[in-house]
Amino acid sequence: MIFDTHTHLNVEAFEKEIPEVIERARELDVTEMAVVGFDTPTITKSLALSETHKDIYSIIGWHPTEAGSYTKEIETTLQSQLETPKVVALGEIGLDYHWMEDPKEVQDKIFRRQIAIAKEMNLPISIHTREAIEDTYKILKEEKIHNIGGIMHSFSGDGEWAKRFLDLGMHISFSGVVTFKKAFEVHEAATVVPLDKLLVETDAPYLAPMPYRGKRNEPGYTRYVAEKVAELRNLPFEEVANVTRENAHRLFRIGE
Repeated sequence: MIFDTHTHLNVEAFEKEIPEVIERARELDVTEMAVVGFDTPTITKSLALSETHKDIYSIIGWHPTEAGSYTKEIETTLQSQLETPKVVALGEIGLDYHWMEDPKEVQDKIFRRQIAIAKEMNLPISIHTREAIEDTYKILKEEKIHNIGGIMHSFSGDGEWAKRFLDLGMHISFSGVVTFKKAFEVHEAATVVPLDKLLVETDAPYLAPMPYRGKRNEPGYTRYVAEKVAELRNLPFEEVANVTRENAHRLFRIGE
């Protein structure tokens, strides 16, 4: 019923209890998820999970905090992996000016290169942007990503920023941040995104929603994100759950 469009079930925090985490998600009506791989080990694990679980899909790419380690060899391998049937998007890619593991110029170059690959392969993109929203927007606009579209993952901007990314053809995905009491700008954004461009996610094990803030997040907690978005929009929870799942299926071309 609910589609978690961005989770990291492939990281060490879940290593010893993946079946249990998946079962707990189902108990909360989170029946599908996209597991995001962002470097060699997590990409490998994401692909393995999507191969062995019917309702798990893969999103794979090279994270901006790993940009300095991107090589031609990695790109060749990534291009091959992107052809795997259950890979539904390229990501998470983008810019991270918080950790600044690599200079802006390096992040910019690797970001644009992966956008080019996504265009070549006709795949949507999943965008990570941290303390870099203006440069992220500038690059996406310059690269004319409207034809492939994608996701502004764990959106943290206000309503005006949401509209600007929507104008580029992007979907807006809300994580546990939308449940935080003082996340007023994100609350605003959640009310202005058209229903057909709305997605929900966890980014588990990070950014756990209320009432689990500060604890390890799980894919099942997407339910609390969807409930909060429904509350903010004065809509039935079931409507938000269903429409965000349908949006994910359409964007990821599931069932085509």
